[in-house]
Amino acid sequence: MNSYPASPIFSPSNEDIESSHLFHFLQWVNKKYLLELEDYDALWRWSVEHKEAFWSDLLHYFKVSYQGAYLNVTNSDAMPGVRWFDGITLNYAEHLLRNKLPDDIALIACDESATPRYVYWKDVESQAATLQKWLLSKKLAMGDRVVAYLPNIPEATISLLSTISTGLVWSSCSPDFGSASVINRFRQIEPKVLIAVAKYTYGGKQFNRIQELKDIIQSIPSLEVVVLVNGDQGMQHDFSSDLPVYTWENIMADDREENLEFKQVPFNHPMWILYSSGTTGLPKAITHSHGGMLLEHLKYVHFHNDVKSREVFFWYTTTGWMMWNYLHATWLAGAVIILYDGHPTYPDSGHLWSLAESLGINHFGTSAPFIHACIKDELKLPALENLRSINSTGSPLSAEAYQWLYHSVSHGFYLWSMSGGTDMCTAFVGGCPIKPIYIGEIQCRALGCDLKVFDDHGHELFNKEGELVIVSPMPCMPIYFWNDPTGEKYKASYFDYFPGIWRHGDWITLTPHQGLIISGRSDTTLKRYGVRIGTAEIYAAVDLLPNIVDSLIIHIDSDQGEPYMPLFVKLAGGVALNEDLRTTIKKTIRTHCSPRHVPDEIYAVKDIPYTLSGKKMEAPIKKLFKGITLIELIEKGITGSMRNPDVLQEYEMLASKN
Repeated sequence: MNSYPASPIFSPSNEDIESSHLFHFLQWVNKKYLLELEDYDALWRWSVEHKEAFWSDLLHYFKVSYQGAYLNVTNSDAMPGVRWFDGITLNYAEHLLRNKLPDDIALIACDESATPRYVYWKDVESQAATLQKWLLSKKLAMGDRVVAYLPNIPEATISLLSTISTGLVWSSCSPDFGSASVINRFRQIEPKVLIAVAKYTYGGKQFNRIQELKDIIQSIPSLEVVVLVNGDQGMQHDFSSDLPVYTWENIMADDREENLEFKQVPFNHPMWILYSSGTTGLPKAITHSHGGMLLEHLKYVHFHNDVKSREVFFWYTTTGWMMWNYLHATWLAGAVIILYDGHPTYPDSGHLWSLAESLGINHFGTSAPFIHACIKDELKLPALENLRSINSTGSPLSAEAYQWLYHSVSHGFYLWSMSGGTDMCTAFVGGCPIKPIYIGEIQCRALGCDLKVFDDHGHELFNKEGELVIVSPMPCMPIYFWNDPTGEKYKASYFDYFPGIWRHGDWITLTPHQGLIISGRSDTTLKRYGVRIGTAEIYAAVDLLPNIVDSLIIHIDSDQGEPYMPLFVKLAGGVALNEDLRTTIKKTIRTHCSPRHVPDEIYAVKDIPYTLSGKKMEAPIKKLFKGITLIELIEKGITGSMRNPDVLQEYEMLASKN
């Protein structure tokens, strides 16, 4: 039996609770249905037991603007393939702009060096309307794809608005993606328009992407036109293409429009396409709908993030991660969003925190590795007087991170660890402004998400680790994978293991507090001598050692002889991996985990491989140690979605000696 903290590390005040969107919704439900739901857990149970009432209530509670009428909330309970609210039309982008005030700030654009740039709603809408007019002039049909190869800059936001408001389908990659990774993603969806930069800046250095752009254009025959953003005259001269090339500046200079128009589309109409990481094959082109995303984001932004009008919302992300899409969803609550283009720790790990202080950020979103890096640097945080929540996703947040943050910030705040993913562009588990927070636990299952924990045989578990499953449909589930006409790839990705039930691929525990602990991906789980080991357990133990900056572990099964489990560690400056440190690492893992968790070998490496969205990449390292060459990984485009692909050479060398 696991042990859990008896006392919370933070409890919201009565004022915090009663002023939250979630509390107001609880009261609204009680009044409408003559119920006496007393707390969040009761509200959650009601939301999943009466899912059709819950989701249709959101249409009315949030005063969603739609046309037409629906006879049924869903056409079926059988997953996959559920259709929602057939008969009504709406537009997601219309609701993003619903809270706009022309002379108010819509977003603040920041980068590594320049002074923050304040962009007002009147300029956002005017530029989006102008680009919309230009897109329509290209005779694009509803549902055609517009793709972007852009950093997290205002032009990306404006392009997103123009695309989805017009009934076109959006997809984006950040310019730090290699050309092979971009081609593997975009070529599947046959886009007609590419909006791109020819250069970007990261970590104080400028990177030229002209060759990558040429490769992308030559490899995607469906493209008809290119828009170049922030390209100087020299770069435009170097950039040659058989396609017509327009500049952003020229489009914006031509008869500036004022009002964005919103094409009303069916609830289940495709809106944007996101992609899986592609570490096990061609990235899956995950397609989401206007209506499904609208209801889900209204729910999560208001009830679980408690974002309020004119609050400043920040999440460190790139255009290649679903959190970029979610960042814009906070406009649904009337937030001012921060766009940050650059390295998160350049020139140092305190840079983003200083930005949070100077801009009065209310909600600060980041990743667990960033917080753990700040701990290693012994960073002293600024006052952060306006801070209401710190949000973390990407990987499990350690108990040490909870303790450090609550020790470092002088006033009370919500620490909301959340987990979900690209698959639904939301979180299944996350924050709850009316519940206490316990160290190491995600607070709750999200409303409307009928999440359970199953063993390998489909039996429900409590207070014991098992598979994260969702047993009832949600409107934010993908409507399909693009270029998967039979739906076989979609079904195989989520519904084959437990037929008719969504299996997400995470190991999770439901605690006595009705909180959640995620212990790693089930597809990277280590099974050693018959015992299942979550990678997060080992990482949490290694994170306790001050001389180790980061770590990665893999497990290699063997048909002949013993299985092999090596641990790779990135050491602090000036630290050597000697026998004393090896002994300390093994003892720490044995003490905090078990003898079965102790690695067979420990290697010191220069860096740990990460995706561009900040997730550790165990799979490519495992492939290298199973005999797949680095050249093969490059040919499959896996390295193009990596933040630091050069590190794989060192791992290949280690694998060759093994």
